[in-house]
Amino acid sequence: MKEIEFDIHPSARQAEFFASRAKFTAYGGARGGGKSWALRHKIVLLCLRFPGLRSLIVRRTFPELRENHVLPLLSLVVKNELATYSETNKTFNFINGSSIKMGYLDSENDLLQYQGQEFDVIAIDEATQFTEYSFSALSASLRGVNDFPKRMYLTCNPGGVGHAWVKRIFIDRDFHSCEDPNDYKFIQALVFDNDALMKNNPDYVRQLEALPCDLKKAWLYGEWDAFAGQFFTEFDPDIHTCDVALPENTTRYCAIDYGLDMLAALFVAVDGKGRAYVYDEIYESGLIVSEAAKLIFEKKTDDMLFIAPSDLWSRQKDSGKSIAELFAEGGVYLTKLAPSRVAGWLALKEWLKPLPDGGAMMTIDRKCKNIIRCLPLLQHDKDSPDDASTQPHEITHAPDALRYFASFRICESEAQEQSLFRKRLRKYL
Repeated sequence: MKEIEFDIHPSARQAEFFASRAKFTAYGGARGGGKSWALRHKIVLLCLRFPGLRSLIVRRTFPELRENHVLPLLSLVVKNELATYSETNKTFNFINGSSIKMGYLDSENDLLQYQGQEFDVIAIDEATQFTEYSFSALSASLRGVNDFPKRMYLTCNPGGVGHAWVKRIFIDRDFHSCEDPNDYKFIQALVFDNDALMKNNPDYVRQLEALPCDLKKAWLYGEWDAFAGQFFTEFDPDIHTCDVALPENTTRYCAIDYGLDMLAALFVAVDGKGRAYVYDEIYESGLIVSEAAKLIFEKKTDDMLFIAPSDLWSRQKDSGKSIAELFAEGGVYLTKLAPSRVAGWLALKEWLKPLPDGGAMMTIDRKCKNIIRCLPLLQHDKDSPDDASTQPHEITHAPDALRYFASFRICESEAQEQSLFRKRLRKYL
């Protein structure tokens, strides 16, 4: 077989990436860390090491794929007569029987082209541009009856539609019951690790340093808690989270966002000074209404007010009853709210605004991990900057529930003001 020497000089971080044998390895953090170069060369080396290995490299769009991988691979493996490239099948076929298929996922509909296919190695470039569903669907194609390693390699930067799931798995290491922590490894990449870029384009660092604060934190330093498009820039775990000790004589609320896909119920207490304490939460999927009502009822207090959006009062075709009626049958009597999304978000921003004493009008108990996780991940809606994006959908449930609370407090205070005005007016009638 023909022998060829590769002149590869990886940085320390890139070498760590090459050496990783984890089932899922994510390499990323900041921009300019040499991630795509490392990903591409890693797949080529695996193809040469294991004759007959089937691999897949995915980016969001084909133009991005062509620019970042197809053209460099033409120079790397086709020029050196290690492989041929089929434009029709978008596949590099190596002389030892290995292959690299070039794929794209501009939308989740594109997943159909990989349904039923098997790959030994899958590489997802810029993974935060993909939903968790896309990641899971591609993972299902990571299989085969041969002895080749079954691995997935990802590159990623903070931000994007997939920020939440990448951060959950690889940064926070907050795993679901079906996920084995031993399967996942994260390697931090910074622009300072890319010796070639630092040598040939030192101005790139100065460009990143000149970015707005949130972009600079994300793209230069790879900080996952500060990313472009963040809707609640006010949220600061040091200010807004603590081990809540509820004061006496509070008014209790439960704000509910319900669907079969997720029940998010937040329990909030407001003291005599108007400060709010999110002291408990329910966050569970797959519950029918009676099951959801039972969980909420177990946490209720005698004076608790239950807040829910008006769409829960629509009658269901199967039962002829509304979801609100079904909740009432379980002892949870809902108060109808017709919330304005934008007004609700603005009200919530006021609750989170830092006070001169260093605190805030709202604090969240640290055990409420889902609202703490989801709230800072919300992004601005690209078509309506005053609204939060509804994607990815999984992270919207708990923030929506908190928005209902903020919206209700606006309505409640307005009603109190109107009542007081009417009392004063009666003196003159």
